[in-house]
Amino acid sequence: MKMLKQNQIIKLTAILFIGLSVVACKEVKNKTEATEAEEVSKVKEEAVRYMADTEVSTLAWKGSKLAGPHHGTINISEGYFAFDNGKLSSGNFIIDMKTIKDLDLEDADYNAKLVGHLSSPDFFDVENNPSSAFAITNVEEKDGKTMVKGNLTIKNIKKNIEFPATVSLNGNEVLFKSEPFTIDRTDWDIKFKSGKFFEDLAKDKLIDDNIEFVVEVKATKS
Repeated sequence: MKMLKQNQIIKLTAILFIGLSVVACKEVKNKTEATEAEEVSKVKEEAVRYMADTEVSTLAWKGSKLAGPHHGTINISEGYFAFDNGKLSSGNFIIDMKTIKDLDLEDADYNAKLVGHLSSPDFFDVENNPSSAFAITNVEEKDGKTMVKGNLTIKNIKKNIEFPATVSLNGNEVLFKSEPFTIDRTDWDIKFKSGKFFEDLAKDKLIDDNIEFVVEVKATKS
């Protein structure tokens, strides 16, 4: 009986170690540091505007807990980019938080519960904050990449972030696509089951503070 208990303890320890190792080794892509909001880039009179095609423009998201990740999309409801001498100089787009979707849960009930929870005050509080926004504050070439800085507003909290993106200008169309980048949700007061604020919570109940985003906007010359 004593040997059996020892074996159970060893197995439990091994399972816990593996679980913590998975969390520790999880790849965090382009982690961005949230800083104070900055002045938004102004649209010059001679700049050319491209209006977002809201039918195909989205913000893809991914969030994780120990049991595994979830991912989905949120629609972009309006927005534009401005180009000066063929270079992206400014822009703004609105994210319709009422359109949050999960794309990995096939069970309709579980899917609806997850989306409902993400929409609740525990997370994005969509009823009181129906939209989020991103406004460009600076664009520069760095190490061969286009680095885009801008103010990200979630739950009426505005923070400046930076991420790499590909900007393709082809005639009357623009395709803007970010590389996957990661924010710390707690910077926007999304604290539900965060290890920073719920230290006594069991490890398997914690939710990763990191949220991964990919912005993809197609725009047409106005």
